[in-house]
Amino acid sequence: MIFPVADTDKKQARWPHNLFVLNIFFCNLLMTPAAIVLNVGMYGFLIPLVCSLSVIAAIYLRSTKKSVWFVDMHWRLCFQRCLWLMGGYGITALLMLVGWLISLTAADARMADIMFTAISRIAVLPTLLAVMVTVVFEAGGLQLVSKGEVPDKLVERYPPA
Repeated sequence: MIFPVADTDKKQARWPHNLFVLNIFFCNLLMTPAAIVLNVGMYGFLIPLVCSLSVIAAIYLRSTKKSVWFVDMHWRLCFQRCLWLMGGYGITALLMLVGWLISLTAADARMADIMFTAISRIAVLPTLLAVMVTVVFEAGGLQLVSKGEVPDKLVERYPPA
């Protein structure tokens, strides 16, 4: 639904979407490859993950607060997109666990390391797909803000006061 919204409210409603896109670019698209290149091991994957989850936690906390209805709805919409990204993280974590368990079955330590490295590179794909999907969603979210629009499902769930 489209609502008459002041420009100041639209500016505030852009914050969650911009914050999430910055999170995607810095934590997922810059820090993760940097951790791989710096060869800090598997713990290098935890640094971008912790940073990203911290931003997602901040988005969640802000989405539970009440201020201007239109702004609140965009924080909630942004958090819904964060859930997609966290789903990608969960699938990647599950695949990493499977890769680690498979690598434990190898008799040679070097072969186990090679197997785990190969599987871990494949396991990152669900997160990469989630990153691409959520960036497109957030571009759409910014479009909604500029039109003064809130998705119908959010309007039904949280009617304007």
